[in-house]
Amino acid sequence: MTPPATTTPTSNFLRTIIENDLAAGRHADKRWAGRPGPASVQKDAPLDTARIRTRFPPEPNGYLHIGHAKSICINFGMAGDYEGACHLRFDDTNPEKEEEEYVRAIIEAVKWLGFDWKYKNEENLYFASDYFEYMYEFAQSLIRAGDAYVDEQSPEEIRATRGTLTEKGTNSPWRDRPAEESLALLAEMRAGKHPDGSLALRAKIDMGSPNINMRDPVLYRIRHTAHHRTGTDWCIYPMYTWAHPVEDALEGITHSFCTLEFEDQRPFYDWILNKLADQGQLCRPLPQQYEFARLNLSYVVTSKRKLLQLVQEGHVHGWDDPRMPTLAGLRRRGYTPESIRLFCERLGVSKADSRIDYSVLEQALRDDLDPKAERRVAVLDPLKLVITNYPEGQSEVCQAPRNPHDPDAGKREFPFSRELWIERDDFREDPPKKYFRLFPGNTVRLKYGYVVKCTGCVKDEHGEVVEVHAEYLPDTKSGTPGSDSVKVKGNITWVSAQHAVAAEIRLYDRLFADPHPDAGDKNFLEALNPNSVQIVQGWLEPGIVAAPESHWQFERLGYFVADRIDSSPERPVINRTATLRDSWV
Repeated sequence: MTPPATTTPTSNFLRTIIENDLAAGRHADKRWAGRPGPASVQKDAPLDTARIRTRFPPEPNGYLHIGHAKSICINFGMAGDYEGACHLRFDDTNPEKEEEEYVRAIIEAVKWLGFDWKYKNEENLYFASDYFEYMYEFAQSLIRAGDAYVDEQSPEEIRATRGTLTEKGTNSPWRDRPAEESLALLAEMRAGKHPDGSLALRAKIDMGSPNINMRDPVLYRIRHTAHHRTGTDWCIYPMYTWAHPVEDALEGITHSFCTLEFEDQRPFYDWILNKLADQGQLCRPLPQQYEFARLNLSYVVTSKRKLLQLVQEGHVHGWDDPRMPTLAGLRRRGYTPESIRLFCERLGVSKADSRIDYSVLEQALRDDLDPKAERRVAVLDPLKLVITNYPEGQSEVCQAPRNPHDPDAGKREFPFSRELWIERDDFREDPPKKYFRLFPGNTVRLKYGYVVKCTGCVKDEHGEVVEVHAEYLPDTKSGTPGSDSVKVKGNITWVSAQHAVAAEIRLYDRLFADPHPDAGDKNFLEALNPNSVQIVQGWLEPGIVAAPESHWQFERLGYFVADRIDSSPERPVINRTATLRDSWV
């Protein structure tokens, strides 16, 4: 279910809750028939062998983003740590916004992150739409018990009579209608006999409750909209706050972990489950909801509505654009599953909302890739360097470690020749103070190669430097006895112009220039970073095989990955994942 832990799990309040529940045997009597179902299915089933059951319940109305990664790691991670099961459940109760594309993307993202929903012989992949019939039966049970009624007020009237945080709500004129009438109207709603918004099923709780969520919340609304799985079988759909606790109970969830915005909904969660258990529809012990702080990341928006707007208006090239905070985008950018899990582990779990700087995510990537990414050399802004005293047509092999942290990885080999590509920034005709790279008369080391002395440059008709000239010192090759005979302060990277591999290199940066792009009343589109991507034609060290999702550290430049969609060994397309250090500080 969960990848091997890289460190000992850090204690937090959710772990304490689980451990206390296990010690008290709170869920020891819970039964499980091997499939979701109400009391009629579970009451005579064997005891559940899973010590706990959690769930990750995304709505398939968009791609998962970095905020979801925290919930995924908590729910799947806790289940794995405590010999339990974690279900992947799609909360597909809103047909107007949900699509099968999103279902497939979510499944792929969770698997890529390193988790699955199998427990022993169970394949715990579920959909809320699988439970529509159960939910309808439960709604009938609530009506019969006097705990729900069909309201004929419009949505606007229901909102107007709900009250405010300081004023009580007003009872609906239909609140005390006989159960038989409500049952008949609910059946008509299901049969499609009423237009959208004309009727709603509401729970009968307390219109004077200080918790506004307990003021007769809506359970069902009419929507004559086809569903991505059930088609036109239904034209009434359950509200999320009603569906969520029912789904948890049907699946035998023990610990329902939610973000803090659902804290005020917990009383309704408990009310629904206890009413249905009292009516014999559900078995006890019932699920319990617990809330933790959501992930808020700087320089990022995670609202699905805003992410969809970015896609639909063409500000990015799809949900998996490497600048997007979606897991698909982060994957394409070059983030590894291990780095995202490490990031979530470092965040910990608390009930205090906070905003995490984007640099923390980047550092997790660096810490994951530094010990394992192979080193290579790339030149992103090429300027030709000619070694004027090196024989034309000759080349020789130089060596460098594949990874300095892993001696067992061995050495890589690449050619040195008369004409090389270097970074344009590694030459200055008129250098500033403390500039130790190439300038006329200065001596530097070509890393893994020879020491060279700059003798001048060639300019075009516009005065731009197009070629740098230097002479090499033959006895100074790296790895030979004479390599230390000449002391230099500068050390620059290079690739042989004759042997280098041409590549399209996409230099990605943060999508937003404002650390809080959608805070308050801001228009988040005004915070878009105009320099969030720059595409250059660069040169790679020969021998690189740019198979999709190959990772490297390009020396002095940062971490890069072969684009998983556009790159091929014949036509490398390389994305910058992160620089070697945070350039935004």
